[in-house]
Amino acid sequence: MKPPAASAAFAGPFALGTVSAPDGAPFPALVTPEGRALDLRRALTAPDLTIRVLLERWTELLPRLHELAADPDAGWRPLDGLRVHAPVEPRQIFQSGANYRQHVIDLEVAHRSPDDPRTVEEARAEIAAVMDRRAAEDLPYVFIGLPSAVTGPYDDVVLPAWAEQPDWELELAAVIAAPAHRVSVAEAMDYVAGYTIANDLTDRATVFRRDMKAIGTDWLRSKNAPGFTPLGPWIVPAGQVADPGDLRVTLRLNGETMQDESTEDMLFGVARLVSYASQTAQLLPGDLVLTGSPAGNGIHWGRLLRDGDVMEGSITGLGAQRTRCVAERSA
Repeated sequence: MKPPAASAAFAGPFALGTVSAPDGAPFPALVTPEGRALDLRRALTAPDLTIRVLLERWTELLPRLHELAADPDAGWRPLDGLRVHAPVEPRQIFQSGANYRQHVIDLEVAHRSPDDPRTVEEARAEIAAVMDRRAAEDLPYVFIGLPSAVTGPYDDVVLPAWAEQPDWELELAAVIAAPAHRVSVAEAMDYVAGYTIANDLTDRATVFRRDMKAIGTDWLRSKNAPGFTPLGPWIVPAGQVADPGDLRVTLRLNGETMQDESTEDMLFGVARLVSYASQTAQLLPGDLVLTGSPAGNGIHWGRLLRDGDVMEGSITGLGAQRTRCVAERSA
């Protein structure tokens, strides 16, 4: 799918992406808000460079990236006409569930028992108090996604024939810059290279195992079909994002706004999520920490994804992605 005209719009002087010429191999690129792209393999004299390799050398190369962005003679080419891929190939994806206060309140109210004696207002007030206690006293809910689910920010998304309730979940994603293991909340942001956009698609019908209710959620089946994580278009360096806790997350379906919320509504911010995940796992350069999705999912609206739908997702200062849903064709 052709990128929208404003696809290069982001905060700061540059961002990172993975692009390709028609019928060419993908290459790591420095891009500017004006719509220029620079092949970093040539600019850095590193023919095997990828964005993930660059992130492994993030502290070393970041000053050089600033220099290149300011050099009008660095070898720029128009971004228009290049295909935009997912900006990085992560080795690990850490996904956060139930991390937006209003989203959780809406879901809890919508799914309360028919014989619940509380009014809607009473239920919302009680659930809101629980959410406030959780943010202050409890731990994030983090699970694992598969890199094979990642696709580009303008690629079609195939809806599997078995997916009965495919849904959208637009999210802020933090991109890891250095190996992080058992880092504190105070240290966590030092391990974040930048931010990008992720749409963490979910088939609601398969989230819970009907045959093994005691086990609970089935994230493998519900979230990891090929293409279920449109990513990008860009990685915007953390230093160019003033406050990841104050960004607008907006998703439009066929032009109609469905999600429109600030990351201020997150129960656990980026630092707490990164620190928490690192207490068990070692986060690696290029890994993604998805921060959860705000209120306004399809299950809330009673309108799930179907063939021909177009999703447009944007986050303040990070650009925009546009993906079309295509039903899986029978063999």
